[in-house]
Amino acid sequence: MSYQGYLKTIKQKTGKVPADFRAMAEEKGFTQNGQLKASVKAGDIFKWLKEEFQLGQGHGMAIYALLKGIKNEDSE
Repeated sequence: MSYQGYLKTIKQKTGKVPADFRAMAEEKGFTQNGQLKASVKAGDIFKWLKEEFQLGQGHGMAIYALLKGIKNEDSE
C-alpha cells in the first residue's frame, strides 16, 4: 500500500487527518514544537494508536513517519 493509501485508510477508520495526529501527539507529550522527542520510540506511538484507534502496525508506522518528519501529507 502506498503512503497516501495508508493516510486515506487511517482517515476512513478514525475520521482524523495528519494535522489531527500531530496535535494529539503534542498534547500527549510525544512531540514538542512539532518534533518527535528523542525519548519517544516507534513502539510508544504504535501502542497509543492501537489503544485509541485500533490501528495496526502498518498504519502506526505511517503516523510515526509523519511525526518523525520522514513523511508528510504529500509524500507518496
